[in-house]
Amino acid sequence: MPDRRRARPGAAGRAESLLAAPVRRRRRSGPVEPDRAGPGPSPVRGGVSGVDYQVRAARITDVERIVALWTAVEPPAAEAARAATDLLRQLVYLPQASVLVAESGRSVVGAAVLALRTSVRAGGNIGVVDLLVADPRHDAGRVAEILATEILRSARNKGCAVVEAALPAESPGLSVLERNGFVAAAPRLETILAARRARAGGG
Repeated sequence: MPDRRRARPGAAGRAESLLAAPVRRRRRSGPVEPDRAGPGPSPVRGGVSGVDYQVRAARITDVERIVALWTAVEPPAAEAARAATDLLRQLVYLPQASVLVAESGRSVVGAAVLALRTSVRAGGNIGVVDLLVADPRHDAGRVAEILATEILRSARNKGCAVVEAALPAESPGLSVLERNGFVAAAPRLETILAARRARAGGG
């Protein structure tokens, strides 16, 4: 299989993506904590050099900023960006997903998306960290850290047996996930059905 890890530009003013290929989080036991990914800001904060970061559930008005952070890393085709925007607008309201943003003041400086799927093999839900991005003009490592903490809290509260993520291409992103209990997992196979349909002429 081709190596999905690849370097991405990290120039100032462009968002830093922390995900690229699969890793899996170890199971944890213990009491379930209250879900802080609901409406309103989370009390989790991180401050660096006098800057506070606060995590809250995303609102519909945050969607365009989330897409801008993501597309600054690896600009997709216009059609893909439109599809991502439409999907995020739906995920903001769905219980099968958590969409979180990190704020500094009134500016969105990072975002994370958790999507759920049911797995017989896992014996319950599997949470997939589908997106984790941070603006490098801020403390991207700290922003990613507090987003990862809150997205995992949400996964526990949604009954996830396992949480999967992608292996970050950048070492800061890898250390963030490792500190949150992620370990490397076996490779998997996949096929991109949308691409296959496009080559077949949409049939």
